[in-house]
Amino acid sequence: MRSYDFYFTRLMYESGDWDVDIRMPSNVLNSLVEYTTLRVDPVERVIPLSDAKMLESPFCYLAGHKLVQFTPAERKNFERYVRGGGFVFVDDCNHDIDGLFAKSFEAELARIFGPKALKKIPNNHPVYSSFFQFDGPPNTGNELNGWGDDLVHDYLKAIDINGRVRVLYSNKDYGCEWDYDFRNKRWLVVDNTRFAVNIIQYALGA
Repeated sequence: MRSYDFYFTRLMYESGDWDVDIRMPSNVLNSLVEYTTLRVDPVERVIPLSDAKMLESPFCYLAGHKLVQFTPAERKNFERYVRGGGFVFVDDCNHDIDGLFAKSFEAELARIFGPKALKKIPNNHPVYSSFFQFDGPPNTGNELNGWGDDLVHDYLKAIDINGRVRVLYSNKDYGCEWDYDFRNKRWLVVDNTRFAVNIIQYALGA
């Protein structure tokens, strides 16, 4: 069996709508091939959060618009994965701070890790310089178009375990921003998936 340095895992959870932004993973994987020397599995893997196989993943992605209400098995695996050194990138597809996904997912994090665990990270955090250089989280077209809460979020939030971000949380809807056929990137002045490369390189760095 071929050995890979990286494969993309999307987490399936029983509540809400986890199956969003279907072209995003292949776009991001293409960027990893284009910019890095990682041996990349080109096929997205979809694994239930309740399945112990997710604990083996180098990187997990969780997103949606609707209610997030983990089952006991999902909650147990999420905590075990994060505390064990895993990395989850969570993206609120509503790109707001008062929507159903944001409120319910943040409540789950508070239940698992405590009410003060999720914090804003500074815009000079290492995730912004792990590969490409950014001065904070790149804006998305959805924010600039006034969809969602009409705010441009100039921060990301995270849960830090032993000095490393283990849950990176965005209200910016990057998944939708990167949800297009990777062959269309040639029309962009600047490739907007570069920040995804940073996130993954940071995730693999510990």
